[in-house]
Order: sequence, then C-alpha cells, then structure tokens
Amino acid sequence: MRRILLVTVLALGAGAAEAADGLLYVGAGVSKDKVQGITHTGVPFADIDKTSWKVLAGFRPIKLFAVEADYLDLGNRTNTFISGASTHSDAKAYAGYVVGFLPLPLPFVDSAGTLPPSSFFAFSDQGTEFAWGAGAQAHIGNIGGRLEYERFRIPNTGDARVFSLSVILSLL
Repeated sequence: MRRILLVTVLALGAGAAEAADGLLYVGAGVSKDKVQGITHTGVPFADIDKTSWKVLAGFRPIKLFAVEADYLDLGNRTNTFISGASTHSDAKAYAGYVVGFLPLPLPFVDSAGTLPPSSFFAFSDQGTEFAWGAGAQAHIGNIGGRLEYERFRIPNTGDARVFSLSVILSLL
C-alpha cells in the first residue's frame, strides 16, 4: 500500500513539475454566441445571435487537469413589435469548469474537454445549470491559442451555444 501511495505522489509531483510553466493562466477571447427560444411567462423574446467576448482564468496543477473560471458576455437583443411594445434579452454567464487535457503527439497541441461545472447564469433570475464543452489549444512557450465549443443549459431557452477563439497566457 505504501508503494502505491509513494508512486502516486511521485507521479503527481512529476506532473506538477512538468506543468510548472502553466500552473496559472489567464485568457481572453472573441465568441460567436447563439441563444434561441427565449421565453418568459409564455412571451417569446428575440433570439440572441451575436459576436461577443469572454475572459478566463485557470489553475493547472498537473499537465492533464485544470480548474477554470470564465465570464462570458453572450450579447443582447431588443425586439420591437408593431404595437410599439418591446422585449429585451441580455445574457451573461459565469462558469466554473473542471478541464481535462489530452496531450497529442504534436509538441504544441492539447485537446480539452470540460466536465459539468458549477456555472452561474442570470436570465431574470439566477441559478446553477449544466454546461459542457470541447476544444483544442496550441501553445508556443507561455502563449497559446484555444478554439472551443461550449453549450449551456439555460431555463426558458433552447440553450446557449458558444464558439470561441481565445488567447491564453501562462503566468507561472
């Protein structure tokens, strides 16, 4: 039992030493967001189909695993009816992710998948909902680029779909 524990600790320590150049990271990106089927008390709101932005920060203690926090501005849209009445949709998301990395045999490319986060989404109320995503990133030194697809389950909508391209900077 002690040998298994020792091997596990050494393996995790080696992974942490390998990921030392990427222990903490920050990033920002541009996103293409689509939120459809927005309704409130049976009243349909205008769909959001915008180009917007996101920021992120993460902690990657070992090469294959990270914990990440994101803020996404999913855009807004106003719809005015013939009668002069209007509806306004404004979507933003705060998300916390568990991120798994799968290093590919190429020297500078990783693929990533996200597990269910504790995400915080506001649409006339606040709550925690399921989200998932997948993507790939390439890096040279401490600068990288990431292409992602994320999907957020949002009450009273047909969900949010987000494609994003981000620049990542490893701090430590």
